[in-house]
Amino acid sequence: MKDEISRILTMVEEGKIDKEKASELINILQGKEQSEPVSLIKERTPYGNKMLKIRVTSDEGDNINVNLPINLVKAVLKVGTNIAEKIPEASKYVKDINIDLLIEAIENELDGQIVDINSANGDKVYVVIE
Repeated sequence: MKDEISRILTMVEEGKIDKEKASELINILQGKEQSEPVSLIKERTPYGNKMLKIRVTSDEGDNINVNLPINLVKAVLKVGTNIAEKIPEASKYVKDINIDLLIEAIENELDGQIVDINSANGDKVYVVIE
Protein backbone atom coordinates (compact mmCIF):
# COMPACT_ATOMS: atom_id res chain seq x y z
CA MET A 1 0.00 0.00 0.00
CA LYS A 2 2.95 2.33 0.63
CA ASP A 3 3.94 2.14 -3.05
CA GLU A 4 0.43 3.10 -4.20
CA ILE A 5 0.30 6.06 -1.82
CA SER A 6 3.74 7.16 -2.98
CA ARG A 7 2.57 7.03 -6.60
CA ILE A 8 -0.49 9.11 -5.73
CA LEU A 9 1.66 11.73 -4.00
CA THR A 10 3.98 11.83 -7.02
CA MET A 11 0.97 12.45 -9.27
CA VAL A 12 -0.02 15.41 -7.04
CA GLU A 13 3.52 16.83 -7.21
CA GLU A 14 3.50 16.49 -11.00
CA GLY A 15 0.13 18.24 -11.18
CA LYS A 16 -1.59 15.22 -12.74
CA ILE A 17 -4.27 15.10 -10.02
CA ASP A 18 -5.42 17.60 -7.42
CA LYS A 19 -5.18 17.10 -3.65
CA GLU A 20 -8.89 16.28 -3.30
CA LYS A 21 -8.65 13.42 -5.82
CA ALA A 22 -5.45 12.19 -4.14
CA SER A 23 -7.14 12.25 -0.74
CA GLU A 24 -10.04 10.26 -2.14
CA LEU A 25 -7.71 7.65 -3.67
CA ILE A 26 -5.66 7.29 -0.50
CA ASN A 27 -8.80 6.93 1.60
CA ILE A 28 -10.02 4.19 -0.72
CA LEU A 29 -6.66 2.42 -0.42
CA GLN A 30 -6.81 2.66 3.34
CA GLY A 31 -10.45 1.56 3.43
CA LYS A 32 -11.58 4.74 5.16
CA GLU A 33 -14.59 6.93 4.53
CA GLN A 34 -14.00 9.69 2.00
CA SER A 35 -14.87 12.42 4.49
CA GLU A 36 -11.73 11.82 6.55
CA PRO A 37 -8.86 14.18 5.63
CA VAL A 38 -5.45 12.88 4.65
CA SER A 39 -2.61 14.92 6.13
CA LEU A 40 0.04 13.47 3.79
CA ILE A 41 -0.98 15.71 0.90
CA LYS A 42 0.71 19.10 0.76
CA GLU A 43 -0.74 21.88 -1.31
CA ARG A 44 1.25 22.66 -4.42
CA THR A 45 2.19 26.29 -4.89
CA PRO A 46 1.70 27.45 -8.48
CA TYR A 47 5.16 27.91 -9.99
CA GLY A 48 4.49 31.53 -10.93
CA ASN A 49 3.96 32.32 -7.24
CA LYS A 50 7.36 30.97 -6.21
CA MET A 51 10.36 33.11 -5.31
CA LEU A 52 14.02 33.00 -6.25
CA LYS A 53 15.78 33.47 -2.92
CA ILE A 54 19.42 34.49 -2.77
CA ARG A 55 21.27 34.45 0.55
CA VAL A 56 24.86 35.64 0.91
CA THR A 57 26.72 35.79 4.21
CA SER A 58 30.31 36.85 4.54
CA ASP A 59 32.85 36.05 7.19
CA GLU A 60 32.96 39.79 8.00
CA GLY A 61 29.26 39.76 8.92
CA ASP A 62 27.85 41.23 5.70
CA ASN A 63 24.51 39.61 4.89
CA ILE A 64 22.47 39.87 1.69
CA ASN A 65 18.92 38.53 1.36
CA VAL A 66 17.16 38.93 -1.98
CA ASN A 67 13.68 37.57 -2.80
CA LEU A 68 12.55 37.87 -6.41
CA PRO A 69 9.27 36.60 -7.89
CA ILE A 70 10.10 33.86 -10.38
CA ASN A 71 8.02 35.56 -13.11
CA LEU A 72 10.10 38.73 -12.71
CA VAL A 73 13.32 36.72 -12.98
CA LYS A 74 12.09 35.12 -16.20
CA ALA A 75 11.13 38.48 -17.72
CA VAL A 76 14.42 40.12 -16.74
CA LEU A 77 16.43 37.21 -18.15
CA LYS A 78 14.66 37.54 -21.49
CA VAL A 79 15.04 41.32 -21.73
CA GLY A 80 18.13 41.97 -19.62
CA THR A 81 20.64 40.14 -21.79
CA ASN A 82 19.93 42.35 -24.78
CA ILE A 83 20.31 45.44 -22.63
CA ALA A 84 23.53 44.20 -20.99
CA GLU A 85 25.13 43.55 -24.38
CA LYS A 86 24.76 47.27 -25.20
CA ILE A 87 26.57 48.41 -22.03
CA PRO A 88 30.35 48.30 -22.65
CA GLU A 89 31.48 47.09 -19.20
CA ALA A 90 28.55 44.71 -18.67
CA SER A 91 29.47 42.36 -21.50
CA LYS A 92 32.36 40.85 -19.54
CA TYR A 93 29.94 39.87 -16.75
CA VAL A 94 27.26 38.25 -18.90
CA LYS A 95 29.30 36.69 -21.71
CA ASP A 96 29.69 33.33 -19.96
CA ILE A 97 26.13 33.07 -18.65
CA ASN A 98 23.88 30.73 -20.62
CA ILE A 99 20.63 32.72 -20.37
CA ASP A 100 18.74 30.24 -22.55
CA LEU A 101 19.59 27.45 -20.10
CA LEU A 102 18.33 29.55 -17.17
CA ILE A 103 15.09 30.41 -18.96
CA GLU A 104 14.61 26.74 -19.90
CA ALA A 105 15.09 25.72 -16.26
CA ILE A 106 12.39 28.19 -15.19
CA GLU A 107 10.04 27.12 -17.97
CA ASN A 108 10.51 23.50 -16.84
CA GLU A 109 9.64 24.63 -13.30
CA LEU A 110 13.00 23.96 -11.69
CA ASP A 111 12.42 23.93 -7.96
CA GLY A 112 14.54 23.69 -4.84
CA GLN A 113 18.17 24.46 -4.15
CA ILE A 114 20.17 25.71 -7.12
CA VAL A 115 23.42 26.98 -5.58
CA ASP A 116 25.17 26.22 -2.30
CA ILE A 117 28.69 27.65 -2.02
CA ASN A 118 30.95 27.72 1.04
CA SER A 119 34.22 29.51 0.32
CA ALA A 120 37.50 28.89 2.11
CA ASN A 121 37.28 32.31 3.81
CA GLY A 122 33.84 31.56 5.31
CA ASP A 123 31.61 33.30 2.74
CA LYS A 124 28.41 31.46 1.85
CA VAL A 125 26.05 31.76 -1.12
CA TYR A 126 22.72 29.93 -1.22
CA VAL A 127 20.17 30.19 -4.05
CA VAL A 128 16.82 28.39 -3.95
CA ILE A 129 13.45 28.53 -5.71
CA GLU A 130 10.53 27.99 -3.34
